Amino acid sequence: MLKKINKKGLALSLAIAAMLSGCNEGDSNKTKPSAETLSATQASNTVANPSIWPKVTSKVAKDAKMEADISAILSGMTLEQKVAQMIQPEIRAFSKEDMKKYGFGSYLNGGGAFPNDNKHSTMADWVALADDMYEASIDDSIDGSTIPTMWGTDAVHGHNNVVKATIFPHNIGLGAMHNPKLMQQIGAATAKVVQVTGIDWVFAPTVAVVRDDRWGRTYEGYSEDPAIVKEYARAMVIGMQGEANSEAFMGDGTVIATAKHFLGDGGTDKGDDQGNNLSTEQELIDIHAQGYISAIEEGVQTIMASFNSWNGEKMHGNKSLLTDVLKKQMGFDGLVVGDWDGHGQVKGCSNASCAQAINAGVDIIMVPNEWKPMFENTVAQVKSGEISEARINDAVTRILRVKMRAGIFDGVKPSDRAFAAEEKYLGSAENRAIARQAVRESLVLLKNQNKLLPLDRKMNVLMAGSGADNIGKQSGGWTLSWQGTGNVNSDFPGATSIYDGVNQVVSSAGGKVELSENGNYQAKPDVAIVVFGENPYAEGVGDIEGIEYQLNNKRDINLLQKLKADGIPVVSVFLTGRPLWVNKELNASDAFVAAWLPGSEGVGVSDVLFKKADGSINYDFKGKLTYSWPKYDDQVVINKGDKDYAPLYPYGYGLTYSDVDTQGDDLPEETKVKIGRADDEPMAIFDSLPQSDLGFFLGDKANWVVPIATSVVTTHNSDNLTMRTYNWKVQEDARQLIWKGDSKANAFFAWPDPHNMQGMLEHKAAYSFSIKVDKAPAGDLTLGIHCMEECGKKLVLNEALSKIPAGEWGELTIDLACIADAEALAEVRSPFMLSTDAPASIVFGDVKLVPGGADSAAIKCD
Repeated sequence: MLKKINKKGLALSLAIAAMLSGCNEGDSNKTKPSAETLSATQASNTVANPSIWPKVTSKVAKDAKMEADISAILSGMTLEQKVAQMIQPEIRAFSKEDMKKYGFGSYLNGGGAFPNDNKHSTMADWVALADDMYEASIDDSIDGSTIPTMWGTDAVHGHNNVVKATIFPHNIGLGAMHNPKLMQQIGAATAKVVQVTGIDWVFAPTVAVVRDDRWGRTYEGYSEDPAIVKEYARAMVIGMQGEANSEAFMGDGTVIATAKHFLGDGGTDKGDDQGNNLSTEQELIDIHAQGYISAIEEGVQTIMASFNSWNGEKMHGNKSLLTDVLKKQMGFDGLVVGDWDGHGQVKGCSNASCAQAINAGVDIIMVPNEWKPMFENTVAQVKSGEISEARINDAVTRILRVKMRAGIFDGVKPSDRAFAAEEKYLGSAENRAIARQAVRESLVLLKNQNKLLPLDRKMNVLMAGSGADNIGKQSGGWTLSWQGTGNVNSDFPGATSIYDGVNQVVSSAGGKVELSENGNYQAKPDVAIVVFGENPYAEGVGDIEGIEYQLNNKRDINLLQKLKADGIPVVSVFLTGRPLWVNKELNASDAFVAAWLPGSEGVGVSDVLFKKADGSINYDFKGKLTYSWPKYDDQVVINKGDKDYAPLYPYGYGLTYSDVDTQGDDLPEETKVKIGRADDEPMAIFDSLPQSDLGFFLGDKANWVVPIATSVVTTHNSDNLTMRTYNWKVQEDARQLIWKGDSKANAFFAWPDPHNMQGMLEHKAAYSFSIKVDKAPAGDLTLGIHCMEECGKKLVLNEALSKIPAGEWGELTIDLACIADAEALAEVRSPFMLSTDAPASIVFGDVKLVPGGADSAAIKCD
């Protein structure tokens, strides 16, 4: 995860800056057995039987006049115009002129994509882009079409791509509230703010039922219980779209909602994102389809196809489920949208061509970058008969139906719609109050020894831990960037960290609060509130191999034990996107609160932790677990209703202040699962995100340490070096570096503390990374490492790069001995640094050190 620049990050920055300036970066409830034990019969079962699926009646019935209008429009459209309605590009990959020429039916901004590539874009910037695209779409001067486009976005916990917006708790916390009425309010509040920015369509709610908490999207699910998911899906759809069969439906302040991801994304084998769901068909119905039933009943207008497979067949290509079950048997008459290049994973397809996905029932192809060849190939496939025009007509009919129901055909451009560009709704007091209530009600009290909580306001309090004053960390993934990384508190104007909330309460009552991330204190406190937990992550990157917290680095348990040894009562506030094995941390805590990922209103935590001024309870704990909590680290799959169900905390658990907690400090701490990287195993440096606890930085003489905080970052006050996220194999899995050449500039990965890499040299490791040269360096481009002192060598890469055809990807393998000797590798701060003082442009990805790779490396050294 990318490092946040708080007090700890600042110290890291200063340390690296000084360095660089001197030397000028258990499976009992599996829905099915593992793939290895699947029978041939089950493995081949990829065709659903629609007759066993429920029939669903939507409260939004078809309108005869609307259907006639759709038919009239369709009859006048060319094939090219129809196909354009089915193409959805991303704002970083097309222009207003492209929209005018092709007339795309929709477009999106992915996580971390903003108007003008500016994370701090204003309301005016968002609405101006919406207006530009709307006006270009109805301009018929080139494509002959006047059909208005629509804009989709991932507003999954508030309008989370927009600075100043209220960030609500992630779904795992909202599930713990057990409050559908408040959920509906959250949906409505989110919808209104999305409309403020001129956007029509939200890719939410997620209705996944999570079975394996190793999945990196666990926090996007409300519960492991399909009944909770079904109830919350209904509430969110009503909140976002308005009540079906009422004047509120798709009226002012509403957006088009999306139930996602159809089907079975929460039930993949081993929690593998985009992996294989091995459920029986009845399990698909009983567990994974329940949220879609209620969403369709309430008139959800769009459903997103899932990346995952069912018994080996990708959902984007499964006609029996997308068409025969969803559209026909379940009666869904809205549109099916694909996920980000999800069609490209279907057998026989690529990101640029996939007749199979369209034939299977995907109506809109989300094709962020390769939209042009997708458009051209789809037109050609219809002309050749590979895709029938009837299938195209069905898709476009559905798209037009959704647009008409949503009022997009009403002839009003985004800036003239209700609430457009009204800044007062962004981070409004009303929205913050809703979010603050959600934070309070989502907190789950797991331990409260000797009734330590609630706390007196006049105490002297130590606030410690990496999450105490870190709004980005408490908000999690899908916050201002796709993975939620690279954010600092100043990116959240109007928000409160957990420390902010505690400080407000305690200071106003005459108590004292000392903030110290590492737990060092000036005066011994009455109590320590330690806020710690997972760093932000999103899909793919968030997948984990085991459920032990801080598997390879025990900083937090060391902090808790240090405070306990000093005789200080400890309240642990755990920030997490899933239940994890934290027995050691529980044993070292007097009280333990699962705070999940509470979002921008950290003050909601202090509302519950502290008494009123008169000593009475301010707010009691209401949260109850909607995910079972593991007792042992091998309980990677543990769900309500399992055979031999024996969690540490069962589904529905959660203490209140009236409860007597009898839990001691003797939970089992011995691990049953052995996971970790040995020196003879590869060390990932960059794989979609920095790995191995590394941060990513740029630097030049103006500032040697500029943290990577958004999808586009430059050196300090200049474009001497620019970094951009780049879509290579999947979304944002590579990085583009563009050197202007004004002066020397570095791009580097760095650890917060020195690492000993001598074991890598002993095992004859080699660097391995993929690279594409867009503009050959005009001077030496070097690879090196940096340590606490001057160390290592700089290897010039120009000759190796010259052998890779321009604009094509190649792989570089380099003997680690070319970069450093054993002495130099004793205290490494940056294991990978690229530097030049000349113009150059490259893209790199998948950086790692591979033990045993030196002998076969393309670049070797004695």
